[in-house]
Amino acid sequence: MKTKILLVEDNPATMEVMHQELEVLGYDVAIARDGAEAVEMAGSELPDLIIMDMLMPKMDGGEATARIRKNPKTQAIPILAATAKALPEDRDICLASGCDDYIAKPFSYRELHAAIEKLLKRQSE
Repeated sequence: MKTKILLVEDNPATMEVMHQELEVLGYDVAIARDGAEAVEMAGSELPDLIIMDMLMPKMDGGEATARIRKNPKTQAIPILAATAKALPEDRDICLASGCDDYIAKPFSYRELHAAIEKLLKRQSE
């Protein structure tokens, strides 16, 4: 069975490129376009991993992550923050909000794949 990833991204161009790349890597991909949709879909889709954009309208990635962590059904899902905010304190903010790891945009898809596999491996241990 394919690993299901919930991709949370509000930029249509970035979302399309990431969606295609994740499918090429062999993942089943669901898409949320904002934080509120991410919280809802995390509960209904129960993905194996969430890639969370941190800068979004309606509800940012930090708030969405905090809400996902509060739900017993979704609290253990690994969350990878994917953000253009690349300062060291930004990484700390992402991790403090409940994300399990952080990757700064722009990143290569090799880096993204490695970060995903690291979190999935950690989850299965």
